[in-house]
Amino acid sequence: MTIIAGIVLFLSFFILLFFSIPIAISIIISSILTLLLILPFDVTIITAAQRMVTGIDNFTMLAIPLFVLAGILMNNGGIAFRLVNFAKVLVGRMPGSLAHTNIVGNMLFGSISGSSVAAAAAMGRIMTPLQQKQGYRKEYSAAANIASAPAGLLIPPSSMLIVYSLVSGGTSIAALFMAGYIPGILWGTTCMIVAYILAKKEGYSVSEKIGWKDRLFLILDAIPSLFLVIIVIGGIVAGVFTATEGAAIAVLYALILSLIYKSFKLKDIPNILKETVEITGMILLLITASALFSLVMSYTGLPEAISNGILSLTENPILLLLLMNIILLVIGTFMDITPAVLIFTPIFLPIATSVGLDPVHFGIVIAFNLCIGNITPPVGSALFVGASVANVKIESVIRTLVPYFIALIIMLLVITFIPQISLFLPNLFGL
Repeated sequence: MTIIAGIVLFLSFFILLFFSIPIAISIIISSILTLLLILPFDVTIITAAQRMVTGIDNFTMLAIPLFVLAGILMNNGGIAFRLVNFAKVLVGRMPGSLAHTNIVGNMLFGSISGSSVAAAAAMGRIMTPLQQKQGYRKEYSAAANIASAPAGLLIPPSSMLIVYSLVSGGTSIAALFMAGYIPGILWGTTCMIVAYILAKKEGYSVSEKIGWKDRLFLILDAIPSLFLVIIVIGGIVAGVFTATEGAAIAVLYALILSLIYKSFKLKDIPNILKETVEITGMILLLITASALFSLVMSYTGLPEAISNGILSLTENPILLLLLMNIILLVIGTFMDITPAVLIFTPIFLPIATSVGLDPVHFGIVIAFNLCIGNITPPVGSALFVGASVANVKIESVIRTLVPYFIALIIMLLVITFIPQISLFLPNLFGL
């Protein structure tokens, strides 16, 4: 029965995806079809409905819509512009300096907004026109923006790591948040190295020198925006409040800061809330669908069967990690991050722990893999948004992205096989 259930579940899922059925609907339909193999129709429908409701009946889950709201407030509140100016101060004198500013801006804004798509859109709109004026190729500027957009998904606060915490059985959110810092910074640094090499090759100049008075002003102007991360992450790590309470504080702080900056008015709030509801609705539908998918897998014993199948191939930890990385990289090319985390964590986490991997470290490995998928065709959302903002064709920007892909995969292997990169900060803070 397990083999038949697995064939029905995954075959129906991929067939539906092939016919462009939305991924959440594909998950729900394939899950129900598989449940019908083992349960009567009425029991299947009731069980499916109950599981989808209970799948989001969790206090920690409330952090996701709150962080989404905080990110949208920041995107509309003039915070992105101030972070770009701060990034100019940090990297303004390097070859291809505007691309480096874009990358650092994505790291800063992406971490605060929690969205690679928001980062790619916000930074791309600001930086692309500036880079074109300086004579940068569209493909070069678009590639730097796209490649660096997911860095903020690793640097906390990260909704993706919250989802992993829930599905992995309660892995510490504070530990995951701290574990994401160094890999996220390494992602951005890797992109900067590639951008530097390409800039030297193409002969791009540096930006004009910024005077010390202007530097001081830009730094001071950005401090209130940067202070948000210190408040939220510091409070969570110190145990002052939970991730959900930290998300609520982030919303309040972002609202007050945006009103102080006078970048939007109170009458804009209904549209901001509407956008929050739309994005949250998509995320929560994916989570409810994936909760049903997980139930079906547990009913049929698929995670254990797949784990045993993989372990039967090899028990060598290095080969197992390489195999899981390859599978996750492939999955990331056609599946959104949230459902991928929800579906494949229960399958791969037992394998990872069986060979001695820390659940916190493995969470970062999964996240890094799927972030690469976020900029990879055919489904990479940050790829399409970044290309659209820069007004370039996907096929032309892909050629410039190839060096980024190679460098990021090398960095993925480094993070996979050197656990202390991820675990240094959690261990330092006793998490």
